Amino acid sequence: MNFIELAEKIIREENRPLTQNEIWNIAKIKGYDKDINTTGKTPWQTIGARLYVDIRDNPSTKFIKLKLKPTKFFLKELINDKDVEKITLEASKESLETKIKFKERDLHKYLTYFVYTYKSIYTKTIYHEESNKKQFSQWLHPDLVGVYFPIEEWENEVLDISKEIGSIGVKLFSYEIKKELNFNNLRESYFQAVSNSSWANEGYLVAAEIESEEEFLQEIKRLTNSFGIGIIKLDVEDPDSSEILFPAKEKDFVDIETMNKLAQVNPNFKDFLKRIKADLTSKEIRKEKYDKIFDIEELINKKGL
Repeated sequence: MNFIELAEKIIREENRPLTQNEIWNIAKIKGYDKDINTTGKTPWQTIGARLYVDIRDNPSTKFIKLKLKPTKFFLKELINDKDVEKITLEASKESLETKIKFKERDLHKYLTYFVYTYKSIYTKTIYHEESNKKQFSQWLHPDLVGVYFPIEEWENEVLDISKEIGSIGVKLFSYEIKKELNFNNLRESYFQAVSNSSWANEGYLVAAEIESEEEFLQEIKRLTNSFGIGIIKLDVEDPDSSEILFPAKEKDFVDIETMNKLAQVNPNFKDFLKRIKADLTSKEIRKEKYDKIFDIEELINKKGL
């Protein structure tokens, strides 16, 4: 059985629209995953990719894609007018709930948790409204900046010698955050991230809702390959399931001129640089001086909002 056949079997048996993840989870519960010859680490993504291609390229496809959040798949022969009406209403409701539920700054704590938990990166929010010379700073500010220290991993003697040879192992990160990414805002959002991340070792465009169509993901991949800005998808329901969809291209150097301009314009960024220097000098990371890292229980129970 191939992935297309598996998807058809699961959807037919369940008789309801399903996401790519739901299809795979149900397949595991029913033991159908053993009938699939795959060694991939993300078979649910393979299911989604195969379905997208089949719907796009196969005139006689059995599947239909429902533009919900997240995208769900169904069989054409099983859908009826009542289903279409219900799905349309559900999609409108979910879209409205998403707009009401989130503000971009609400997502900062999820990103802070994710990058610290998985990359040991400390973050600092950059408040655009506190900048001066605003007329000269459009697309200069990232929403969040981050730093990775080797302080907690290296012995003091190693830190000392690394300073002498000019290789202290610190990495700087820049994050542009959006509530959602789709074809309507991708290019503007991406090149905003390109503009305000030029100073950092790595720059990322981050969103809680990202269009999952194969064509859209291929366009993101093309942009990342060309310009180096990575993509992070935040999962606000299950923060540990947040993921780097496309890693950023790491630069071995930072743009000092742009950093200087940003420090002149924004006091938050200037304080961020001072904090890094102070922590390196003292060889101790003052965690309370960076954005608060919420526990997973706090994020889930309070929804971080």
